[in-house]
Formats: sequence, C-alpha cells, structure tokens
Amino acid sequence: MLRLLVVEDHALVREGLLATLKNLGAETQTFGVKDASEAVGVLEAEDIDMMILDLMLPGTKGQTFLPLVRRRFPTVPVVILSALDDADTVSRVMKDGASGFVSKSGSSTELLDALRAVLAGEIYLPPKLRKLTKHSESAQGEGKGKPLAQRFGLTAAQVRVLELVAEGCSNRRISELLGLTEGTVKIHVSAIMKVMGVSNRSEAALMVTRKRRYN
Repeated sequence: MLRLLVVEDHALVREGLLATLKNLGAETQTFGVKDASEAVGVLEAEDIDMMILDLMLPGTKGQTFLPLVRRRFPTVPVVILSALDDADTVSRVMKDGASGFVSKSGSSTELLDALRAVLAGEIYLPPKLRKLTKHSESAQGEGKGKPLAQRFGLTAAQVRVLELVAEGCSNRRISELLGLTEGTVKIHVSAIMKVMGVSNRSEAALMVTRKRRYN
C-alpha cells in the first residue's frame, strides 16, 4: 500500500491533487490536510511514503515546515508543489532537503512523473529547473573540504544510511539497525548514489573512507 500525504490549504486544489494521485495505482491511499499542524498529526499516526507540500501555507509556511519535516521525519521524501518557481525558491527548498520540485503551472502528467521518480529514489526537477541544483564540477571542487552531508546536501537519514553502507552493511541489515523497511533503505541508497555521482555502493563507501582518512 502506497500512502501519500498532500499538504495544501486550498480545498479545491487539494481535492484535485488527491484525485490525481489515484492514478499512481489502485493500492494508493491518500491523506489531505490544510496546514502543517494537521500534517504532523498524520505523519505521527501513519506510515507515510511521501509528502506533497505546498510552500504557501497559512501560519507555518512551507519554507519553514520543510526543514522541520526533514529533522523529525527524515525517512519521508518531500515533493514541493508551488506557484513560486523562481531560481532562489527552487534552490532553497532543494538545499533544505526536498526530493523534488514541481511547478503548479505544470501538468498532472508531470506531477505523476515526478512522484514516480522520487519513489524510485531519484531527485526530480523539471528540465528547465535542473541546472539550478546540479552539482557542477566547479561547485564540487569548492566543496571538497566540506563534510559529505554538506557537500552533497544529504539528509540526516541519508547520512546514517551512507555510514552503514561504508561499514559494509547490506540493505537488510541497515533496515534492521535503523528500523526502516528494506524498500525505504533502497530508496535512500539510490538517492545517495545519484547525488554523489557514483554508480554503485562500493564507490560511495570508498568516498566516505577517503574523507575519513584525510580529515
């Protein structure tokens, strides 16, 4: 069962999103809430697989709520859905730990493609926005002295998974140690390898080992 949480204060938009999400498959359960407080309640009560978050929420804004979710619920990927799709906004939310960004000016097909990509462990941005968050060679060069988490924008959950990967733990062992499902661990490992620019977990582990050696 795939469980998705939509956080959107406009009822009509929220209902439309919930209807669209049903296209991900018959085994999809959706939850819709209007603000951050209600969202936390659902996150605490349900095993949510992904959250779709509107940035322009009443009270606690989405920009403030995203870092809170990353700290309290580090295993839940967050896809931002917003009418604000300028460079500064996109860059900020991706640095704060979003797993994807979709503009409200986009289509339902684009949204579903984004959610499928994130569920598969990828980081999603529309083609026109990808250049905003790609780690260019120059940016990586400037960040060589930084911790890997800061250098690659890893979340707290991804850092814990990466550390165990570096110790040679299998996905099953990591799931046991961290209390996660094996599927969630696979999503984290895939996302880690993507942002680190490596093709397998051995290369990721080697980067961690080298970082420790030279620190």
